[in-house]
Amino acid sequence: MKPMKQLLLIIILFTGISASGQFMGESAKQIYKSPNYKEVLETHHTVAILPFKATISYKRTPKNFNAEANTAEEKKLGLNMQEGMFTYLLRKSDKYTVQFQDIQRTNALLKQKELFDHLDEILPDSLCKVLNVDAVIKCTYEYEKTGSEAGAIVSAVLIGNAKTGSGGLTMQINDKKQGDLVWRFYKEMNESITSNANEIMDRMMRKVSRNFPYEK
Repeated sequence: MKPMKQLLLIIILFTGISASGQFMGESAKQIYKSPNYKEVLETHHTVAILPFKATISYKRTPKNFNAEANTAEEKKLGLNMQEGMFTYLLRKSDKYTVQFQDIQRTNALLKQKELFDHLDEILPDSLCKVLNVDAVIKCTYEYEKTGSEAGAIVSAVLIGNAKTGSGGLTMQINDKKQGDLVWRFYKEMNESITSNANEIMDRMMRKVSRNFPYEK
């Protein structure tokens, strides 16, 4: 076999393996529903989306790593994903059984009560009272950067795989009554150099949509 044909065969085989690996990497999914799931959901009319708790870590810490800058990036990512989710749900509002509180109102109320930066310290039922909603959606997004953008660009050109990291998103709904957990969803995703908060949420919500509790 000529060298060029051998190279093409190797690239095709490697691309197939890479695509398969990415599919398997995103296959992990876990769903929880409370025993009285349907009954509780029927009492919900207005739901608030809290700012996401985002964490960014590195498989290999870069030499120029700055902890303060990383924390600022995490906070920005969390707010962008909150906005991305709200925008997605707003676009499809006629498909849901509840209304979602405007995130500007949600964040303003949290800041007024000095809770914005202390969400982990407040019980869900207390948050519902502060926001005057029937339930809150709490989300965490853990993102680990596993490759450099330069390396990802080379991979994209050669094998069509531009993965630069992996993320895991946990989404849960807590009821205003005693803050009970009603529903919880976890999904792993691979991220690329083209991913931003809106793209991540758009892809994630498409994956969640079949299981999203408020879908009509």
